[in-house]
Amino acid sequence: MQKRRKGSTAKRRLRQKPKIKHVDRRGPGPTTEDERLFSRRITDFEAAEELPPEVERLPEGFEPIPEETLRDPWRVFRIMGEFVDGFDTLARIGPAVAIFGSARTPRKDPDYVAATETCRLLAEAGFAIMTGAGPGIMEAANKGAQRGGGLSIGLNIELPFEQDINSYVDLSLTFRYFFVRKTMFVRYSEGFVIFPGGYGTMDELFEALTLIQTGKVHNFPLVMYNNRYHSTLMRWLRNSMLAQGKISPEDLDIIVTTNSPEQTAQIIVDAHNARNGGG
Repeated sequence: MQKRRKGSTAKRRLRQKPKIKHVDRRGPGPTTEDERLFSRRITDFEAAEELPPEVERLPEGFEPIPEETLRDPWRVFRIMGEFVDGFDTLARIGPAVAIFGSARTPRKDPDYVAATETCRLLAEAGFAIMTGAGPGIMEAANKGAQRGGGLSIGLNIELPFEQDINSYVDLSLTFRYFFVRKTMFVRYSEGFVIFPGGYGTMDELFEALTLIQTGKVHNFPLVMYNNRYHSTLMRWLRNSMLAQGKISPEDLDIIVTTNSPEQTAQIIVDAHNARNGGG
């Protein structure tokens, strides 16, 4: 009988690939349009939708077109409808500023208080305030807009879990698609103010940075509030991105950091005046 070499079983175990556990992060709630759009297969939640017209039988030897691909062009009409509704509603609001930050910020947090005061000053200067319509920093910004006598706008998004529109919103729109809502923020804003937040806030931050860096938007102020919260990010941009030549020195000049509601509001006002000839 052949002897088993010592340690061979342990080595075989190490060579075995670990089993990967799938984590469903969608959470409870109805399926959103974004999920439908990015789905890679036909699923039960699409079974009730109207199918596109049948395609003529393909010649022998051609592969059939997957059903999910046939559905995509028909989604264009729903997407187009969201763009039309958004453009039609927001085209009349006048100059506005988009405020981003965490939905989890409590009302007693200094950042909540600062967002309220910043937006009060901006509203008094003649700006409408646009947020994602939710709680936290968004609620604080909409509250400040109302206190300053300005128009308070909430651009809500359909999520797997229900997100209520906060009670300080005067004009609200609910979007099915994130990319449509992002377009509205950029198209109808004179600038972005970024308060401390999570993934969604960082997404908006880097979206704006990319658009400014590539020249898609011009004279567009980008203010990050709370130097302490953003200091690690700024160090990484300097010591990693810039140091390794991934960005240019002038790319860092796009970002302005502040700790003052008054300074934040003044940066936006000055940029707006410069953009419009000092008026």
